[in-house]
Amino acid sequence: MADGAALWRIAKDSETLDLNSSYAYLLWCRDYAGTSAVARGADGEPVGFVTGYVRPDDPTTLLVWQVAVDAAHQGHGIAAALLDGLAARLTADRGITRLETTISPGNTASERLFTSFAARHGADLSREVLFPAGLFPDGPHDPEILYRIGPLTPATAH
Repeated sequence: MADGAALWRIAKDSETLDLNSSYAYLLWCRDYAGTSAVARGADGEPVGFVTGYVRPDDPTTLLVWQVAVDAAHQGHGIAAALLDGLAARLTADRGITRLETTISPGNTASERLFTSFAARHGADLSREVLFPAGLFPDGPHDPEILYRIGPLTPATAH
């Protein structure tokens, strides 16, 4: 739970993620730590994270909620390593066979991260609009594109 404040700060500083309340990051670190991953710097402080959860209606699918790396640590493959490690752990431990995430159009860093993840793991990738822009009640928002990646197996998720 102690990492929640640092995850909130990294998300806030990213200036690209939809920022949740600090309370949400504290809860996430308590309730979804098993389906998330945190990278730590030399001082032991969080420098990046991937948060995710297993879909309640499909226990073989991991939905990746957010991925962020502190600006000072970007460009070193931390996000890809976190995503690969999380996928490897969850395919082996929980039988996860598919990964989903949503990406707003124009978020090229996330598009590259998940496209390269699919390629590295020899998995199919499909895209479709999950939430059209008009569904968001809180003002202008880009649509959210659902990326589905799979199948994943313990052998391909390493």
